[in-house]
Amino acid sequence: MPLPTVILPGYLESGVAYRSLEQSLQQLGFPAVTVALRRRDWIPTLGGRSVTPILQQLDATVKQILQQCNTSQINLIGHSAGGWLSRIYLGEKLYSGRGEVTSSVWQAHPVVATLITLGTPHVSQERWTRWNLDFVNQHYPGAFYKNVRYVCVAGKTIFGQRRRGSWLAYSSYQLTCGNGNTWGDGITPIEAAHLEGAQNIVIEGVRHSPRSSPMWYGSPEPLKAWVQYLV
Repeated sequence: MPLPTVILPGYLESGVAYRSLEQSLQQLGFPAVTVALRRRDWIPTLGGRSVTPILQQLDATVKQILQQCNTSQINLIGHSAGGWLSRIYLGEKLYSGRGEVTSSVWQAHPVVATLITLGTPHVSQERWTRWNLDFVNQHYPGAFYKNVRYVCVAGKTIFGQRRRGSWLAYSSYQLTCGNGNTWGDGITPIEAAHLEGAQNIVIEGVRHSPRSSPMWYGSPEPLKAWVQYLV
């Protein structure tokens, strides 16, 4: 039987937005559950502050599904910021975010068989995000844990340019990797969505958000490109 899969939403997103992905995985035979975040749960993390409240909810979900399925490992899917949050969760270093008095450590890498990141900006030039991402990349560069399979999925959909229709993509890419004139999913550029040493995948035509139309990473067709790694 396939390992259970936990889905961690992206920044400022709720778990409800991932219900369709969760159901698609279940129909394919993969037990799946989404961390039941609400949009307001992200408020304490705004302005580059500690992401510990989100990681605590992730940890509670993982422990619950491990017990329910009577298993010792899970697969973890992190969308957008959920991908680099998952890398903190795997780690053994004390994490103390801005504005946090106490430090936390989860050491979850032994219980995660595969980490799949969807449109995750693994680097950032944006000052509020950079503190957390610098922590991740300094302590856990690339596909850091050899006992975890890392799969990083990027979208090739919009080329960033300073003109109508691609200005948002240009600005987001510029803020993420320092180069606006590049390909990405409309929010995250390809070069920021991949990690050294990971299984890096590019899917054409997908947009960043689960609320995007007509297709995002978790839509039925793009799903086929990465779901095999949950086996």
